[in-house]
Amino acid sequence: MSGDLAAIAARIAEAARAVPMRYVHQGGLGIEAKADASPVTVADRATEEAIRAALALEFPGHEIFGEEVGITGSLEGPAWIIDPIDGTRFFLSGYPGFGMLLGYLQEGVPPVGVVRMPALNETFVGSAAGATLNGAPIRTRRVKRLSEATLFINEAGSCWADDRVRFARLCAAGHTRRMSYDCYPHALLGAGHVDAVTDIGLEPYDFLPLAPLIEAAGGVITDWEGRALWLGSDRRVVTAATPALHAELLDLLHG
Repeated sequence: MSGDLAAIAARIAEAARAVPMRYVHQGGLGIEAKADASPVTVADRATEEAIRAALALEFPGHEIFGEEVGITGSLEGPAWIIDPIDGTRFFLSGYPGFGMLLGYLQEGVPPVGVVRMPALNETFVGSAAGATLNGAPIRTRRVKRLSEATLFINEAGSCWADDRVRFARLCAAGHTRRMSYDCYPHALLGAGHVDAVTDIGLEPYDFLPLAPLIEAAGGVITDWEGRALWLGSDRRVVTAATPALHAELLDLLHG
């Protein structure tokens, strides 16, 4: 069943790619600031509306939680979670690192997740059937030591503001370090290009669609306490290619 859901979810996300791509490099996007000062555009809203419409046709009884529209239903039954443009600042700056996230939820836990990269034309899918990139199987690297790892520190500014000592430890860790944002570093981890990612300040629609992809690819994704992700999870996430690497990164985060 999850394989069928994954295929449909991938198809919906792939079709929805056309919506944000119509707005790339265009002005007049009606940029507004949300309560947390993050930007939202007409492209965000139009993309979510397109995905919601497609889900309503395929799954008329399912509930939906989208970043822009909010929650339709109680989310106690079968449900979908949407981030229409994950990385609106990337999108506005013309940088192709913005993504689209879609996940299927059962009792708040995601068995299916899709990461669609519209500008890169890449579709990552994770389910019980495995993890794929544009239909081809993918797997995390088997790195077990942080000293050998490629580490991405997402939301570096927020991480620095939250705890400068911990941020300094992260900046000294790993074989290679990069600062980044949003979903793509996590997806690259699933594909074997990145070994570890720390993230902070996330919402459920930012991290729940990632979990099935990372786990199906052989990796580990939890909150910073090592707990499995669900709708009520902490806003801090750590992703690693292997359990051993994940454990070492948790130790580093907690000093």
